[in-house]
Amino acid sequence: MQYADLTQKIIGCAYDVYNTLGAGFLESVYEQSMLIELREGGLDAQSQIHLDVLYHGQPVGCFAPDILVNDTVIVELKAIESLAKAHEAQLVNYLVATGKQVGLLINFGPEGVTVKRKVRTLPQPSSQSNPSCNPV
Repeated sequence: MQYADLTQKIIGCAYDVYNTLGAGFLESVYEQSMLIELREGGLDAQSQIHLDVLYHGQPVGCFAPDILVNDTVIVELKAIESLAKAHEAQLVNYLVATGKQVGLLINFGPEGVTVKRKVRTLPQPSSQSNPSCNPV
């Protein structure tokens, strides 16, 4: 499994955050807590990096994934009752747009942590970093 050790470490951080905070906080609280946990674990974690979506080399929009770990794994966080297919599709779109191979969808829900791991199989990078873009 590609990036198995890294994704396991990220998932472990999510459980540490949930075991400390429990349920009921806003997504932003979990995001900031994850950043602390990941960085304390020796990982390079960046949040809300704005990335352009390109079509035929032209920017057509932009987005900001919640967390990018070691410039490799996209982590999309939720703090909702349960995950929907639309949340999984959002993560897959992020993988396609960035050319990254692996993403984690992590929900800090009322019943505990739920994790979905997604792997992009088609090489199709179409984004670039742009700190001034406004996510759509």
